[in-house]
Amino acid sequence: MDPFIKVPPDHYGGIERVVADLGDQLARSGHDVTLWAAPGSRVNGRVEAFGREGEWTRWSNVRNTLTLAGRLLRPFRFDVIHNFGRLAYLAPVLARDVPKVQTYMRTVDPANMATARRLGAHRLHYTAVSAAIRDTGRPGGGDWSVIYNCAVPARYPFVGGTDSATAPLVFLGRLDRCKGVHHAIAVGRRLNRRLIIAGNISPLAHEQAYFSEEIAPQLDGDRVTYVGPVDDEQKRALLGQSAAMLLPIEWEEPFPVVLPESMLCGTPLIAFRRGGVPEGIDHGRTGFLCDTVDQMSALVARLPEIDRAVVRAEAERRFSDTAIATEYEGLYTRMTAQ
Repeated sequence: MDPFIKVPPDHYGGIERVVADLGDQLARSGHDVTLWAAPGSRVNGRVEAFGREGEWTRWSNVRNTLTLAGRLLRPFRFDVIHNFGRLAYLAPVLARDVPKVQTYMRTVDPANMATARRLGAHRLHYTAVSAAIRDTGRPGGGDWSVIYNCAVPARYPFVGGTDSATAPLVFLGRLDRCKGVHHAIAVGRRLNRRLIIAGNISPLAHEQAYFSEEIAPQLDGDRVTYVGPVDDEQKRALLGQSAAMLLPIEWEEPFPVVLPESMLCGTPLIAFRRGGVPEGIDHGRTGFLCDTVDQMSALVARLPEIDRAVVRAEAERRFSDTAIATEYEGLYTRMTAQ
């Protein structure tokens, strides 16, 4: 994993959370797991720390790639290498006769697949966290699968008694414009419903300006409340008490980890129909899909139609750490048998 955020993260870090949960579940299934990640990372297995947390520059990316190259070229002892970071990390072993999995959790540049072929890529399989992301990379060629992001059911216990008519709505995510928190506020204001906002404020200047100029003035500590970044305990309490999670995204969201986290609590989602999000929501059964603030506002009234127990059951079936690790195990098995 790229060492920008440790594995697992304290607060924000969707990819890092999935890597931690997958690694731990694979270890529980009897696999010998080694994790390359930022200092301070942990997994139920061996951790080889590299890089510096929070550092993301051209030089740090080169240095991290060279560091991993030196480690991967040591006497080899792995059956499969699974990379959630930059494809460049696999460069030293692309041509080696060992199965390699490259997972993408963001939009893919198809030119990367062509570069890998020029470098002699052998036994390399690509996975994407949604069909929407897969389709951005598939024009570059290669073998592709879709395996969604996961969450741990025990970490997000089911809450079935939440009153969908009176409980607050929630927005949970990075407070960037593309995540659409301003739309969530508009929905809450229009319906006179409490809205609780949680998440990290970006360090980027334009996103900080977005928060200070467009979001902060609307926070009143009553109908619209910002509680800051949340850890796992705070997150599950927040999700469990909420009538619905709002995802009014303004970009092609790959597949947010908050989707299975919310569903495991039994909390349905109302989301804009963008990116891979529609692949995770069964419209009218585990949540609702829409395209505008007007539609999202109207759908809040339909929340009583959703059975929170069904939402939880679908999350366990499709997105639990056990289900997703089993899918990856199947892929590893097929690749090692070739």
